[in-house]
Amino acid sequence: MRKPLIAGLAMLAAVSLSACSEKAQDNLDNAGSAIGNDVSNAVDSAGAKIDNGLDHAGHAIDKGVDKIGAATDNAAADAKREAGEAKQDVGASLEKAGKDLRNE
Repeated sequence: MRKPLIAGLAMLAAVSLSACSEKAQDNLDNAGSAIGNDVSNAVDSAGAKIDNGLDHAGHAIDKGVDKIGAATDNAAADAKREAGEAKQDVGASLEKAGKDLRNE
């Protein structure tokens, strides 16, 4: 009687272990899927943040270029105005010199 009882208990233990093993495998699969999803979401989020950061940097560069262009335009206008004034000053000085030469 002992041998069949021990054999029955061994069979029951083996069936229990295989059922536990299936549950453990299912839990492990679920955990692996959850980890994979978390990693995928984190990578997607990081990619989106990098894209946004690059967009902001691009806009900042565009604004900087616009400011440089405006400053260059202003400097060119100032230089043109100064050159015109210098030309008038030279012309006036030459006229005065011509008058001085005639009067002498």
